[in-house]
Amino acid sequence: MELFELPTPCYVIDEEQLLENLRLLGELKKETGCRILLAQKAFSCFAEYPLIGTFLDGTTASGLFEARLGFEEMGKENHIFSPAFREEEFDEIIRLCSHVVFNSFTQLERFYERCKRGRTSIGIRVNPECSTQGEHAIYDPCAPGSRLGVTAAGFRKEWADRLDGLHFHTLCEQNSDALEKTLEAVEEKFGQYLKLENIRWLNMGGGHHITREDYDLERLKRCIRRMQERYGVTVYLEPGEAVALNAGYLVTEVMDIVENGIKTAVLDASAACHMPDVLEMPYRPPLKGSGVPGEKPYDFRLSSCTCLAGDIIGDYSFDRELRVGDRLCFEDMAIYSMVKNNTFNGMALPGIARKKRDGQCELIRTFGYEDFKERLS
Repeated sequence: MELFELPTPCYVIDEEQLLENLRLLGELKKETGCRILLAQKAFSCFAEYPLIGTFLDGTTASGLFEARLGFEEMGKENHIFSPAFREEEFDEIIRLCSHVVFNSFTQLERFYERCKRGRTSIGIRVNPECSTQGEHAIYDPCAPGSRLGVTAAGFRKEWADRLDGLHFHTLCEQNSDALEKTLEAVEEKFGQYLKLENIRWLNMGGGHHITREDYDLERLKRCIRRMQERYGVTVYLEPGEAVALNAGYLVTEVMDIVENGIKTAVLDASAACHMPDVLEMPYRPPLKGSGVPGEKPYDFRLSSCTCLAGDIIGDYSFDRELRVGDRLCFEDMAIYSMVKNNTFNGMALPGIARKKRDGQCELIRTFGYEDFKERLS
């Protein structure tokens, strides 16, 4: 099946690009000795877990359901962090997870004995209070008043010798210069704990755009080696975006053209339902064969058939007028799309397909009315 023969809307995973990303991450592991986990919060398409698991060391989860998915579908190291754990879920979490990272010493104290009985490796998330993100405050765990991670002032030293590792996650779509700056703050504020013999690992979290074309990979390698050599720890990275960056599409069809001062193409895909980052970031997804407004002869606003007035994907230009029935292909749609989509307005969830290395597409799954209904009561 060809790409534009798929039923729409449809997410398509580009296995050749996914493999290219994984090879790069595999080489990074080989050269530095670090361990790399898939952050499932960005990409949870478990049909690709067998492939991902041949290169990476396991998965990391933000809650019980992701932990179970990683355990069942990849079956390697399985780490979890949550701002708070539910009492009734914790026994299952320690059955599924090799590593548990706590957000506070209150939570650690509450669940410590159960972790030790389950022989689970225990970590605490720290907040180095070093913001590097600028305009995206919603994604800044180091913002003033952040609930994420223990600050140096709040670190309970009496618990330090009962930890196995420290974890920080402060980056979002950033290069390794931001990591280098963050590590200076981590060492300044938490270096005394990293020196302890019982601290065996340091998890540097996600947000590293490792597979981006302009990423400074050599600087990242220096950062990893520096921490490993200075403190004798195993370094973990848990990228989500970097695993599937540029490795997916969203194929959609033009349903109508309306005109009110500007021409708007109404699509069967939705920003609000199928690519929420477009409205949250905000983010203008790349679109095959298009340009910015004015670059090509014909400008169109791309929107959706939901009732939300602001359900607008963005303004694009084209070589010719769009027509009803045309197929469009948004790029970089593997990450934070399938994991965040919803059925607002009764919109159907997009199907999921993969584009194999020979260029042919295979439909993995479709969704219908029952998927919409079963989320409700």
